Amino acid sequence: MNRTAGTDTAAARVRTDTVPAADAAAPAPCRGRPRNAAADSAIIEAVLRMIEDGVSIGELSMERIAREAGVGKATVYRRWPGKSELLLDVMRSLDTDIPPPAGESVRDDLVGIIEFLRIRGLAKRNSALLRTIVTHVKAQPVLWREYHETVVQARREVLLSVLRRGMACGEIRTDRDIDLLADLFVGPVLSRAVLHEWADLPEGLAEEIVDTVLYGVRPRA
Repeated sequence: MNRTAGTDTAAARVRTDTVPAADAAAPAPCRGRPRNAAADSAIIEAVLRMIEDGVSIGELSMERIAREAGVGKATVYRRWPGKSELLLDVMRSLDTDIPPPAGESVRDDLVGIIEFLRIRGLAKRNSALLRTIVTHVKAQPVLWREYHETVVQARREVLLSVLRRGMACGEIRTDRDIDLLADLFVGPVLSRAVLHEWADLPEGLAEEIVDTVLYGVRPRA
C-alpha cells in the first residue's frame, strides 16, 4: 500500500470529521465564471455596428470584434468557437418571435402568421445588414441547418398547430398532408420575398393568400 496515499486519506477523513455539519452539507461551488449577458450584448452590438458602418464579413475577425466590443479576445472565444457561430447568434438577435395565435379564429390566426412573414420579408429587403448576415450563414450548411431547426422550425410549428385546429373543427380538410397545406399558405410570401425580390409585398396580401387557400382546402360536402 502507498503510505503517502494512506496518510492523505486519513488526513482528509480527520478534516471532514472536524467540519461543522452545516458546512459539510453545503453544495460545492460552481467552477468557472458565469456567462455575462452584458458581454454577450456588447459583442453582438459590436458586430452589428461594424457591418452597418460598411465592414465586410471577410474583414471581421474575432480579434477586431473583441476590440470593438471592449472585451478580451478570450471572452469572445469562450462564447463562440468561431466567427460563423457568432454571426448565427447575431442573426438570431435580429429575429422576432412570431406572435402566439389568439386561438379564436383559424382564419384570423393564419392571417396573423402570414402577415408576420410578409413584414419579415419587407424587413429583409430594407435591411442591408440582415441581407449580409443571412447570405453568410446560408453559405455555411451546418449553421443554416441549425438556424432552420431552431428559428424556422419553431415558426412552422405555430402554423401547423393552427392547421391542426382547423382540421379538428372541420374548417380544413383532413385528407391532405399537413406539411403540404402549410407550404400552400407560406409559399406565396416566401416566393416573393426570396425568389422574386422585385415582386410586391403589399398590405392585404396575407388576407388574400389565406382566403384563396382556405377556399381550396375546405372540406367538400
